[in-house]
Amino acid sequence: MSYTTSTPHAAPLARLVGSSALRRAGVVLLGSWLIAASAWIEVPMYPVPMTMQTYAVLLVGALCGWRLASETLVAYLAQGLAGLPLFAGGNAGLLYAMGPTGGYLLGFLLAAAFIGWLADQGWNRHYGKLAVSLVVGHLLVFVPGVAWLAQLIGFEKAIAAGFVPFILGTVLKSALAYASVVALDRRR
Repeated sequence: MSYTTSTPHAAPLARLVGSSALRRAGVVLLGSWLIAASAWIEVPMYPVPMTMQTYAVLLVGALCGWRLASETLVAYLAQGLAGLPLFAGGNAGLLYAMGPTGGYLLGFLLAAAFIGWLADQGWNRHYGKLAVSLVVGHLLVFVPGVAWLAQLIGFEKAIAAGFVPFILGTVLKSALAYASVVALDRRR
């Protein structure tokens, strides 16, 4: 199965990797570790801490394209589920993933794949479309995150504790991701 892309709009790391399995594995591993490192930058909040992970997830999606971003997030999740301390606060394992943060972890995969798909369609090349893709991607983290949390603490509490406190951080991290992608993807 070939991973090369035939579209000139492909995300920059997807184009760079091409069909090289070694480069692909390197990007997946480094991307998963970038997300893990961003988990250590944490603002304590209840019931879910605010980290820089969504910033890293947005970058991975926009710079890797849908396939490479999906592989990166699957690798990150697999490493964390296997026990490596890659989740927020150095947590790991299936029990942690089944707790309040489980839906957000799933949302990371959905967001990266969606943003990556849009990047492969050329959305990174247009300032407005890039902004929309990052904001919608960020919201894709919250949909399964809040839904999962609602199963544990109820819908109103999940919105109040798992979304509202993170609105300002979401805006700031989306803006930072936007500036980072504009700086790193120079195909305009």
